[in-house]
Amino acid sequence: MASSRFTNYPNPKPGPLVPYSNPPRSNPVLRGVPLSIAASVITSFDFLQKFFWSNAGFDSLKDIKELDDYEPRYDPAVIPLEDTSAPAPGSYTAPNPSYKPPVEGSSGRYYSVSDFHALYKSGKVTPTEVVEALLPLIRRDVSPPGAHSIAFLESKVDLVRKAAEASTLRYKEGVPLGLLDGVPVAVKDEVDIEGYRRSMGTSQEFIRADRRTAWCIRKWEEEGAIIVGKTNMHELGLDTTNNNPILGTPRNPFNENYYTGGSSGGSAYAVGAGLVPIALGLDGGGSIRIPASFCGVYGLKPSHGRLSQLPGVSSASTTGVLGPIAGTMENLEIAYRVMAQPDPDHPSSALFAVPRPLRQGEPRKKLLGVYDDWLNRAEPPVLSICRAAIDYYTKSLGYTLVPITIPYIPESQTAHAVTILAEISSATPSTLLRHLSAPNKVLLSVASKTPASAFLRAQRMRHLLMQHLAHLFTQHPGLIIVAPTSPIAGWHIEKGDLASGLSDADKSIRDMEFTSFANLTGVPALSIPVGYAEPAEGKGKVPVGLMAMGEWGGEEELIEWGKEGEGYLNSGLEGGRLRPGGWVDVLKVGGGIEAGA
Repeated sequence: MASSRFTNYPNPKPGPLVPYSNPPRSNPVLRGVPLSIAASVITSFDFLQKFFWSNAGFDSLKDIKELDDYEPRYDPAVIPLEDTSAPAPGSYTAPNPSYKPPVEGSSGRYYSVSDFHALYKSGKVTPTEVVEALLPLIRRDVSPPGAHSIAFLESKVDLVRKAAEASTLRYKEGVPLGLLDGVPVAVKDEVDIEGYRRSMGTSQEFIRADRRTAWCIRKWEEEGAIIVGKTNMHELGLDTTNNNPILGTPRNPFNENYYTGGSSGGSAYAVGAGLVPIALGLDGGGSIRIPASFCGVYGLKPSHGRLSQLPGVSSASTTGVLGPIAGTMENLEIAYRVMAQPDPDHPSSALFAVPRPLRQGEPRKKLLGVYDDWLNRAEPPVLSICRAAIDYYTKSLGYTLVPITIPYIPESQTAHAVTILAEISSATPSTLLRHLSAPNKVLLSVASKTPASAFLRAQRMRHLLMQHLAHLFTQHPGLIIVAPTSPIAGWHIEKGDLASGLSDADKSIRDMEFTSFANLTGVPALSIPVGYAEPAEGKGKVPVGLMAMGEWGGEEELIEWGKEGEGYLNSGLEGGRLRPGGWVDVLKVGGGIEAGA
């Protein structure tokens, strides 16, 4: 971090020396008819809900005596104290020679916003031509539905065309707003956009009195970005597969036998399939990073409290954050900086300084923190791929490996689960339960039994871990902690999953083994693609992501780390970056340029 002063910075204090231990859990796996029956029974009997709450281990934190030495900490927002009166950069979207696109002609090349901008300026393709090519592919309200409509829930055609026409005119007159002008983007259905429904991945509509577009999306629109639609998501954002038996389940664009990951699966699909270069996600426990990893793209979970979604409010107020999913690091850094502009009406966003790129050429410490006992929990293919990427950072990019330990990693997952489930359960009207899919009927009815004592215990664990992180960051300035994004090489779709949904709590916890830690503690985290694993079924390798966590407010350091990793993916990895078989060359479809040009 450029700043060494913060508000609400935890007292740097190492946590207890606790051996890593993660015994198997024993939650039942339910799908199909048994799941439907179980949902009906469990939601009807209070004693069963209490039994499954206890069986999930949610009461285990009461046995950790060390937590008695920590006060509960409810808000993980830690804000760097910088000169907020200093002028912002002239433009976040001005063409910049530091943006270095992948090698021309690369078979795995994803388009950058600079590609869109250059083609629009040349007149070879217009924003209107691009959206007219996209709309038939993503619309649900036509017959037959578009080939990729499963990833989208709604597109307001009139609004899309109006925005595209205005952008096309600006380019024609030689006055584009910047690199985002005319670029198609997609937004997860969890966020408010004026003129659109907000269903949160359910069959219902969530209506607020103030239905204005969320602050961060307005920032994109002010730069000329074109919202082409709202994307599919896991119902209420309550799992990591994006299995949605009510609105449909998008399959992984790299291999249709696998999930996209969730809960921002529609957004990750849209970017991974080439439909849009940027999409918005929300991340309460890995819901940006896991689908980004599974779909072979980039995903950033910013520091807690940095981004505003006002006038909307989060249903997971101390764990959930908004962030970008993008096909390239250039796309991600531009999208992030635009949407991270401080909102004067937001209590924490207003306190952050305007985003500022690191000064080019300024030396920075290159330290990678690795907790081996944690890292080694990944499946062998994932571990091998991530170790190779870490080796590249140390051997080719000058990073130093710093062995670290973090106490209570498995228990942190329990604390996170207790916290986010209590938050979402309390924000969900009881009348909604009967309209939900079977898995969420079970999950929310069980979560409703969380006692205040368990919630407070979880906040003590949050405080312990934040103090331990502060100790690590103080002891090793510039430290970036790395781990696989997910320990599993994709999540395979099993027979019977898609009709009624899936309840597999143990695998969900396993999938979030590395990601939920950043949500509980509030630190920023970035997932980048670093390789591909052989699938258990079907054609198409399964992407694997590597995740980095930085100090609070350290997004720009993570962005530099991610750009270095992009170089590895494009040039250092054997075979280079891959695109899915059904990748959509949206610029070629829109106006006629060669694929990969």
